[in-house]
Amino acid sequence: MADELLRPTIAADVDLTVRPWRQLSQAYVAFFGGVIASTVIAFVNARRLGVDRAKQRLILLVGTGSLIVAIAVATLLTDHSTGTSTGSGLRLATRIVAVLCCLVLLRIQRPMDRAFQLRGADYGSLWGPGLAAVIGGAVVEALLIAFVVEVAL
Repeated sequence: MADELLRPTIAADVDLTVRPWRQLSQAYVAFFGGVIASTVIAFVNARRLGVDRAKQRLILLVGTGSLIVAIAVATLLTDHSTGTSTGSGLRLATRIVAVLCCLVLLRIQRPMDRAFQLRGADYGSLWGPGLAAVIGGAVVEALLIAFVVEVAL
């Protein structure tokens, strides 16, 4: 029987050939791409880190809830009599929601990210996937918000 101290405490089914992304880089994706982009990147990164399935589902749940909050904020900031909103105020509000969402998503990933750091491995580059998520997520989120706000009028 192995000594309790010698037994590994963090065991995960992780593909070590696919490197996860830095946590701070995910915050940039959230700021520029919004809630959808942040959630997609966090979910993929959680899989790369070996985060358990329950926490992966929690990431999707937090992202969905944050998207609902972003849509609600956009609806509240729209002047229903004219159907217009202040573009800069709306962008700022949705970015605040996205960054707050990202902070929660990073907190969920943190234990496995620390375990990855202890292995001494290097992180992967988020440039390509991050840029794709920023562009795709921002477009989808803007269209979704515009549609819901239009229906709400």
